[in-house]
Amino acid sequence: MADIVTLAEAVRSLVHDGDTVALEGFTHLIPNAAGHELIRQELRDLTLVRMTPDVIYDQLIGMGAARKLVFSWGGNPGVGSLHRLRDAVEHGWPAPLELEEHSHAGMAAAYAAGAANLPFGVLRGYADNDLAAHTRVATIVCPFTGEELAAVPAHRPDVGIIHAQQADRKGNVQLWGITGVQKEAVLASSRSIVTVEEIVDKLEPRPGGVVLPGWVIDAVAEVPGGAKPSYAHGYYDRDNSFYVAWDAISRDRDSFSDWMREHVYEAA
Repeated sequence: MADIVTLAEAVRSLVHDGDTVALEGFTHLIPNAAGHELIRQELRDLTLVRMTPDVIYDQLIGMGAARKLVFSWGGNPGVGSLHRLRDAVEHGWPAPLELEEHSHAGMAAAYAAGAANLPFGVLRGYADNDLAAHTRVATIVCPFTGEELAAVPAHRPDVGIIHAQQADRKGNVQLWGITGVQKEAVLASSRSIVTVEEIVDKLEPRPGGVVLPGWVIDAVAEVPGGAKPSYAHGYYDRDNSFYVAWDAISRDRDSFSDWMREHVYEAA
């Protein structure tokens, strides 16, 4: 069963320099607190995987944690660019960043393949554009119909990290509301960390809820507010003003560094 530990303990024991790490969450339940702990522990040379990298990946990249980003769309939702990501790609600050870009569907297929312990995912996609020439994708022929399809290598992160609403005292986890590929990210990963809003005696079934049994999770950490500034359905709303403010904060290296020192390092 999953160990119930502090977030700092979970990261210290399960995440290492050079790992491939996926922090997943769609619209809400984004594991921001876990990302901040990666920064505080000064992890380096990480390959970061995420379907829609947003502010937490901007912060990880800006603090020098990443050497590579595997992603689909990336940006500050509803606002614009990720300026720390752009600075790394365009100017190599604070370190050069390698990119491997996919479509949303390609990323989802790669996660599903990893979760199923398959070597690759198959989809109709990457056609009639030049993306296939710039990423890791191949064309295969269906043995039954002769149709040409796209194959993407399975995502197999060393560590999958997600945020959820609840876990019970045995480490079983439940999340509900809008869900993305959190389940697949955990199942595809060699090791996994789940932060939760609260630990309860018993998980009550929720409409549309996703339950991850404790035996597929390595560590659970109780971190109230662990998704902020994104939202946790049933717990708190999205802080839209933060995303607007981040655009100005992240444009300048000094203002970014000052913000990270005050709100990540000194706030720990």
